[in-house]
Amino acid sequence: PVTDGSRELHSLCAQLEFLLQFDLKEKRSFFGQRKDYWDFLCQSLARCRQEHEGIHFVTSLDKLKTPVGRGRAFLRYCLVHRQLAESLQLCFLDPESLCEWYYARSPFLSPQRRAEILGSLYELDCVTFHLAL
Repeated sequence: PVTDGSRELHSLCAQLEFLLQFDLKEKRSFFGQRKDYWDFLCQSLARCRQEHEGIHFVTSLDKLKTPVGRGRAFLRYCLVHRQLAESLQLCFLDPESLCEWYYARSPFLSPQRRAEILGSLYELDCVTFHLAL
C-alpha cells in the first residue's frame, strides 16, 4: 500500500494539483477570496449528484481554512476510497462548466487529453492508499 511517506504519493498529488490549477480562470468569492480547483470540484459535483461523500468529509474538517488545503484533502480522500477518476469524470461531464472555469489551454478541455488523464487515474483504482485523512 501507498502511505503518507511515499515519495511517489507526493509526486502524484503535486501533478494532480498542477493539472487542476493549470489554466484555471481567476475567480473571486463574494468576499474577495480567490477561488481554486476546490471550488470547481464542489460546483461541478453539486451539479451531478445530491452530495459527494468526499466534499462532505472535507467541509467537516475545521482545521482546513483554504481552498487549496480543502482540495488537497479531497484528492487524498478520493485516493483512499478509490473515487478519484470517477469524481473527476463527473466534474468533466459539463463542457459549459469546464469553459466557465478553465481557459483554452487546459488539458481538460481537450477530449483526447481528458480521456488520457482519466484513463491513467482509473488505473490508480488498483492501488491501495493508506493515508491519514
